Amino acid sequence: MDTWVIILIVVVAVVLILVLALALSKRSRVNKVRQREQAREHLQEAQVRGARAEREQALAEEQAARARRERAEVEERSALAEQEARERAAKAGEEQAAADELRAKAEKIAPDLAADRHPHRAPGDTVNPDHPEGGATRR
Repeated sequence: MDTWVIILIVVVAVVLILVLALALSKRSRVNKVRQREQAREHLQEAQVRGARAEREQALAEEQAARARRERAEVEERSALAEQEARERAAKAGEEQAAADELRAKAEKIAPDLAADRHPHRAPGDTVNPDHPEGGATRR
């Protein structure tokens, strides 16, 4: 084989290797660019989802605060209603005690008049003859 053929084969082989190396290098750069673009898209999506999550968290906290506030208002109304009920019960007890005291005074003053009356009937009540168990009617 002639020397020039060997040199030609070596030159062609070197050129092919350079072309192959350039092609691989370009392919590698294209892949890196594609990966960077994909990473950028992931970062944008992460930012959007993060903002959405923050908004949902804020809404959840607001809803929880509203529920606590409403519960506190209900508890306050309930406590006030219970207090009013206790005050009414106390007043009813006082009224009953006063009624019992007046009834005792009346019995002491006129025992015959007090014996004719039912203990829970008010003055002026009469016995209804249609109700043998002693129902009273107002005059």
